[in-house]
Amino acid sequence: MDIKRSNNLFRTATSIVLYVAGLIILLWFLYKILSVLLLGIFAVVLGIIINAPVSRLERKGIKRWLASMIVFVLIFATMGLLGWMVVPHLSDQLDVLIGNIPKYYASVSGYLDKVLAKFPELQKEIREGGMSVSSAIPSIGNTVMGIGNFSFSVLGNVFVFIVFICMVVFFVGNPRPIVELYVTVFPIHQRQKAEDALKHTSVMLIGWMKSNLIGGAIEAVVVYGFLTLMNVPGALVWAALAFFSELIPKIGFYIMAIPPTLVALSVSPGTAFWCLVFFLLLNELVSDFLMPKLRSSTMNIHPMSSLFLLLAMGTAFGLTGALLATPMAAVIKAYYEEFYTNCRLKDELVEKRIDAVVYP
Repeated sequence: MDIKRSNNLFRTATSIVLYVAGLIILLWFLYKILSVLLLGIFAVVLGIIINAPVSRLERKGIKRWLASMIVFVLIFATMGLLGWMVVPHLSDQLDVLIGNIPKYYASVSGYLDKVLAKFPELQKEIREGGMSVSSAIPSIGNTVMGIGNFSFSVLGNVFVFIVFICMVVFFVGNPRPIVELYVTVFPIHQRQKAEDALKHTSVMLIGWMKSNLIGGAIEAVVVYGFLTLMNVPGALVWAALAFFSELIPKIGFYIMAIPPTLVALSVSPGTAFWCLVFFLLLNELVSDFLMPKLRSSTMNIHPMSSLFLLLAMGTAFGLTGALLATPMAAVIKAYYEEFYTNCRLKDELVEKRIDAVVYP
């Protein structure tokens, strides 16, 4: 009897050790391929969005492969046309901006020194703290080296970009095996909820991309027109930055507004002031009027949720995580509603309960 118990105990201990070792190896493996997993998630998100026009063409009687080819040709043709029209001018302005970095640096540093000279106590505290205006502004060498390192990084990731495009193309060209794998993961009694959650996610992702394209294009045109009118250098560069700013919720505004405002400060303080006022007004108009109308009911996500996921994903995974923050918010919302909220009994007094908390 004691020998049998010892054998059972040995088997149990062995099983626990093997399971823990397997779990550690699995976590280590996932950690090593984390960037690949993020790339795969991003490819699936983009594939779901592109699948919408392809499926629409397929329902009209066009074969799947031909519909996929038409949509991808239109996408690449549009990108190529925009690149042919914009990239040469964008490159010229970017070269001018980089070449004038010392000038902008000296101008902004000199202006800030003049401002601090009017507040001797503050200037004294800054000096006693071992700080200076020059040290607060990134050095020219670090800025140029950062741009150079970024360029080498882009060249080094060309292969990854090609693989990413292939993943999106294969997903859109034949999504059935992937969807089948997704559905069969769930028990039969939960597959209807899984289907509804995925369809809800698709609607929100399509609405997110559509609103970003339309809103970003409007912002880019308005920014380019205003900065050109104000003679701010690199207007086309800042317009391109404005186009992509909506991809990063809430924080994108600061990415869009701060660099051109600093460059405008090298022109004159008045120009910088009007640029700052312009970007603040533009942010209010876009955030409170334009984007809500474009997204309507497709992306009804609270800003606090978006910002929390933005900080969490950005801290954990960098720029890729920040770009995936809104799609992840859509996924969490869709699955939470289908698997939790819709399964609970409806509370007729929920609005009164909320009011009692908000208005105590």
